[in-house]
Amino acid sequence: MREPLLSTTAFAFDGYRITQHLGLVRGIIVRSRSIVGNIGAALQTLVGGNITIYTDLCERARQDAYQSLCEHATTLGANAIIGVRYDATEIAQGVTEVLCYGTAVVVEKALVSFQSQLPTPRLSIRGGLRLSILLTRRRTRRAGAALS
Repeated sequence: MREPLLSTTAFAFDGYRITQHLGLVRGIIVRSRSIVGNIGAALQTLVGGNITIYTDLCERARQDAYQSLCEHATTLGANAIIGVRYDATEIAQGVTEVLCYGTAVVVEKALVSFQSQLPTPRLSIRGGLRLSILLTRRRTRRAGAALS
């Protein structure tokens, strides 16, 4: 079974390294409201509040566009998508296009994540109100020198 695609709105994954950029991928879906849906929505607008018929229609359209995006990326050999965005345009009265797009990439687990390479700042209180910042690397070096 194939692993699901990783996706993010960011342009990198923490703990992963991008090994290949495969290019732009997209998923497009065009939806229209049915006459029954319009009547139901009109009744909901009389009551006020969330118009669930339209909310469900929009959510389904976004899900379908995202699924199409993932299929496009998979055909290119990607295992991840970065920079995922949505856009919607009304192309005719009652007809809306939903576009989901991003960049298809191949990623692999990083041996060491960028975050783990940085010294970890630690805050300690010494001598009453005097604050000093101790960096983990400095403490490690001092401990290593003391053992020698």
